[in-house]
Amino acid sequence: MDVYGLVGNPVGHSLSPPMHEAAYEATGLDARYVTFEPATDEIARAIDGADALGIAGLNVTIPFKQDVLDIVEPDPLAERIGAVNTVAFGEGAPKGYNTDAAGVVRAFEHHDVELNGTTAVVVGAGGAGRAAAFALADAGSKVHIANRTAEKARELAAVVPDATGGGLDTLDQIRDADVLVNATSVGMEAPDETPVPAEFLHSNLAVLDAVYAPLETRLLKDADAVGAVTVDGAWMLLLQGAVAFEHWTGLDAPIEVMNQALRARLTA
Repeated sequence: MDVYGLVGNPVGHSLSPPMHEAAYEATGLDARYVTFEPATDEIARAIDGADALGIAGLNVTIPFKQDVLDIVEPDPLAERIGAVNTVAFGEGAPKGYNTDAAGVVRAFEHHDVELNGTTAVVVGAGGAGRAAAFALADAGSKVHIANRTAEKARELAAVVPDATGGGLDTLDQIRDADVLVNATSVGMEAPDETPVPAEFLHSNLAVLDAVYAPLETRLLKDADAVGAVTVDGAWMLLLQGAVAFEHWTGLDAPIEVMNQALRARLTA
């Protein structure tokens, strides 16, 4: 039996186990998905231990995504983003990937949103914002990053191809954008809050909110009200997990089965 899992601290809230175990059952894999919660200063030992024990693969979440970058062999995208959220074990050193970026692109593709040649605004310059900015730029979008701390947005923009950055006072660029990604947690703790003034939204916009609890955030409600394409955060969560599954197994991920398991847990 192959063992996969999630390493983070804390991990009790994770929605990954039901999603991945549904995938194993659908594809006939003899595998389990478990969670690991090492101390915050023990991630190097945890990765070494997983490798020694024959763990087949790990997802990585807060607070370890950046620390793991220095422990494994990251692929070029993970190195550019500066974070690893998926580790594959096998021959040689563990390999590190960032599937959050692919999750962003695949979420838009699933909703028939063409990214090449678009202009995009990413709200937030943290881990999710970095992944989204690189993903959109690599897909052919011209990206603007808006962040509460403007300097952090400008620092990220300096390493993302052809990107710009600024403070939240630059959110009015959404008026002329094709794509919007909320990569902050605004709307999660206080469901009626939104990081984007509703008057900036319009019908020619595609909006992805990385927040998945609740599924219908205030931002998505406002976007839907003006006729924009809306993509809830569960799609990003699902599709980054699907890419991890494909790295580990070499199989096509059973997207619909994983989606059903994820949304069943979210709405339980």
